[in-house]
Amino acid sequence: MDKQLQTLIDGFNQVAVASVADAVDKVCGRRGYMASDIKPRINDKRICGPAATVLEAATDEFVPPQHALDLIDEAEAGSVIVISIEGGEPDVAVWGGLMTAGAVANGHAGAVLDGGVRDLTEIRRDYGFPVYARDVSPATTLGRYRTVASQVPVRVAGVIVHPGDIVVGDVDGVVVVPREQAAEVLRVAREIDERELEQARLIIAEKSLRKGLAKYGRI
Repeated sequence: MDKQLQTLIDGFNQVAVASVADAVDKVCGRRGYMASDIKPRINDKRICGPAATVLEAATDEFVPPQHALDLIDEAEAGSVIVISIEGGEPDVAVWGGLMTAGAVANGHAGAVLDGGVRDLTEIRRDYGFPVYARDVSPATTLGRYRTVASQVPVRVAGVIVHPGDIVVGDVDGVVVVPREQAAEVLRVAREIDERELEQARLIIAEKSLRKGLAKYGRI
């Protein structure tokens, strides 16, 4: 990972995900936060890294998710693997224990899935790898989905994710930061964090929410 990107990742790891969501609203003029059913399913670990994307489509072929398997080995260490699905039944696991083993071996930061995850006990026990997913399901993709492309723009839970966009997530949710605007989003997110800290201190000191809101004009 180059120095500029690592500096951005380090910065986004230090600001609240809610502040990142607000900063994307302000800087980009559109939402960057995914729908709330994309949740941490393994643990509460924060994720932050550049997106490495996979697109899956409905099929009745029994074929392995080759693009995803290859990408796990080929993506830059520290990536967040983002898998999108089109058509078919969403209640299917597009990620499991073996893919987790590969992601851990290659030093990836996490996974964000438009579908489900399975093998939760194994992932929690053996890896502690953070996976944010729409649901949990024992169902395989074989005969239901096939991978059709990797490192292409995908849509997940209402947000377009481009390869290289910065994905930030914690228990509040997942936010996608467009790579070309990441530095400005980080600057604004830091400002939001600082103002909210000052505002919270004032509210505690004055014993008044109204006074804090009146001074800073933010809720």
